[in-house]
Amino acid sequence: MSLRNVAIIAHVDHGKTTLVDQLFRQSGTFRDNQRVEERAMDSNDLEKERGITILAKPTSIEWQGHRINIVDTPGHADFGGEVERILSMVDGVILLVDSSEGAMPQTKFVTGKALKLGLRPIVVVNKVDRPDERIQEVLDEVFDLFVSLDATDEQLDFPVLYASGRNGYANEDPTLREGTLTPLFEKIVGHVPPPALDQDAPFSFLVTLLDRDNFLGRILTGRVQSGVVKVNQPIHAIDMDGKVIETGRASKIMSFRGLDRVPVDEARAGDIISLAGLTVATVSNTIADTSVTEPIQAQPIDPPTLSMRFAVNDSPMAGREGSKVTSRMIRDRLEREAESNVAIKVTESEDKDSFEVAGRGELQLGVLIETMRREGFELGISRPRVLFGTDENGAKTEPYETVVIDVDDGFSGTVVDKMNQRKGEMTDMRPSGGGKTRITFSAPSRGLIGYHGEFLSDTRGTGIMNRLFEKYGPHKGNIEGRKNGVLISNGVGEAQAYALGPLEERGILFVGPGEALYEGMVIGENAKTDDLEVNPMKAKQLTNFRASGGKDDAIRLTPPKKMTLEQAIAYIDDDEMVEVTPKSIRLRKRHLDPHERKKASRAKAAA
Repeated sequence: MSLRNVAIIAHVDHGKTTLVDQLFRQSGTFRDNQRVEERAMDSNDLEKERGITILAKPTSIEWQGHRINIVDTPGHADFGGEVERILSMVDGVILLVDSSEGAMPQTKFVTGKALKLGLRPIVVVNKVDRPDERIQEVLDEVFDLFVSLDATDEQLDFPVLYASGRNGYANEDPTLREGTLTPLFEKIVGHVPPPALDQDAPFSFLVTLLDRDNFLGRILTGRVQSGVVKVNQPIHAIDMDGKVIETGRASKIMSFRGLDRVPVDEARAGDIISLAGLTVATVSNTIADTSVTEPIQAQPIDPPTLSMRFAVNDSPMAGREGSKVTSRMIRDRLEREAESNVAIKVTESEDKDSFEVAGRGELQLGVLIETMRREGFELGISRPRVLFGTDENGAKTEPYETVVIDVDDGFSGTVVDKMNQRKGEMTDMRPSGGGKTRITFSAPSRGLIGYHGEFLSDTRGTGIMNRLFEKYGPHKGNIEGRKNGVLISNGVGEAQAYALGPLEERGILFVGPGEALYEGMVIGENAKTDDLEVNPMKAKQLTNFRASGGKDDAIRLTPPKKMTLEQAIAYIDDDEMVEVTPKSIRLRKRHLDPHERKKASRAKAAA
C-alpha cells in the first residue's frame, strides 16, 4: 500500500476540520450509518466551544490502495509551536483558503514555515458556494503571498481545486457546484510524493507530539525517519546535542486508522506512529536504535513573547470551590504542560508560591488557565506582560505583531484612532468589497493587551482582527493603560441591593446582590480615574415605622457586567489579580489590606 503524508493548513474558520470530516466519509473511514460528531477532529471541549483547533492531530484514510496520513494543524499563531514541528512529519501540504476572506495572517505564518521546508502546496479554495465569493482575487492574493514568502518556481506552479467542504465536493472547474472529493484524493496521490526515506538504515524517529495515557504512560508521536521498529525492540532517546537521555524498549507501537490509534507489530520509514515505553524523552528528542548516535535536526521554535504570573490563590475564599490549591499541585501541572507544549516556559519564583509562565500570546495562556480551572485548580493570575529583549547595541526591544483588521467602512476611523493610541503604525489600507475595509498595522504586543474586547465594542461586534508575531523592534515608550479606577470592597460579607443602588451612580458594577465579597475585592469600575473604597454590604435599617405612599419599592439594579476569563485578564492593572476557581472569576487587588496597598503604591512612585 503506497503512503502519502500531508498536512492541512488553514486560517481559523476557513473550514479545515469540516473538510477532513468529509474526506473520512467519502473514503469509507466512517460507515454510512455511523453516528459521528460534527468536526470530529476537534475533540477537546475547548476546541468545540471556541470552534478552533488547538492540538494537532494525525489521522489516516485509506483510498483505492493508498494510505493518506492527514495532520490537522492549528490555524492560530499562538499554537505555532505545534505547527512548526508537525510540518517536519509530512511531504506535502493542502492550503485551504476561504473564497471570500482569502489568505489571512495565520495562513501566512504556517505557509511560510511550509515553503521554507521545501513542501509543495495544493491550494484548495473552500466555500465556493458563498454568495460573496471572489475566487479570482483570492487566487491572486495566494500567488502574491507565495512570492512574498520567497517560494520557488516549482512551489509557485501549484495545482488549484475549488471546493465546498460542507457539501463534500471539489473540482478543477471553478463554476461547478456539485460532485465528490475524488479530485482532491487524486491530487494528493498525484502531487504529494511518497516518503523518500531509507528503509534499510537503523531505526530513527523524531518526537513531534507528546501525550499521556493512564495505562501506557508517555506516548510519543512522530514520523519514522529511517529503518523499521518492532515491538520490544531496544531503543534509546537522544537530545538535540547528541546526548543519550534514556534507554528502554518500544513496549507498544500504535498506528493511526481513521481517528483511532491501533496497536501494530512494526512500523517502517515514512509511517506516522505513536510509541510507548520511555519515561523521560520529550518533544524534539530523537528516538532510535541503540546503534544510532546522531540526532535528527529539529525545527527551532519561535520564542515566547508574553508572560503571566500563576500564583497560589490566597484570597479569603481560597479552597472553597476547587480541589487543587497547593503550589506543589500547580507546579506539577505546569511542568507537565511545558513538557508537551514546547512554546511554553515555566520558571518558579523565589517565594515558591508563584510561577512565571511565558507563552506565545494571550489566547494560548488563556486556554491553559481555562483548562486548569476545569481540572479543579484555584489560581491567582497577574496582568500579562510582554518579554523585552535587547538589540546588538544594548537598546531595549519589544515584540511587534502584524494586525490585520476587517471592518465596516463606518468604523475604520475609530479603529485607526485607537490603534494610533496604542502605538500601532498603519502599513496598508484598502477596500475589501461589500462595504468593508482591510487595514494592516505593525503594533507592539504591549499595546494590544486587552484591546480585543474594546475593538468588538467599537465595531458593534462586526469587526474581525487577526494578529501574528512579526519581529522584535525598538521599544515604543509609554503606552497609556486603563483610564478608569475601580470600586473596591472595604469589608467582608454579602453584597446588598440597598448598598449597590447608590453605587451604580459611581460607575459600572461587576457584582450583584447576594454575592460573597471580601476586603480588597474589585466590585466595579469607577467613573473617575482613581480607585475608590466602598461599602457594598450596607443593609437597610429596619424600624417599626412603615413608609407612606409605597416608598419601600424594590430597588431596581442594572444587571452587573460579568467578564469572561480573557476579558478579566485583559482588564486588570499591574496592582490587581484575577482569582480563578472552577466556579468563579473574581477581580481583586494584589494587596487586600488598604495599608499594604498604600505602602506598595508609595514604593512604586519612589522607584
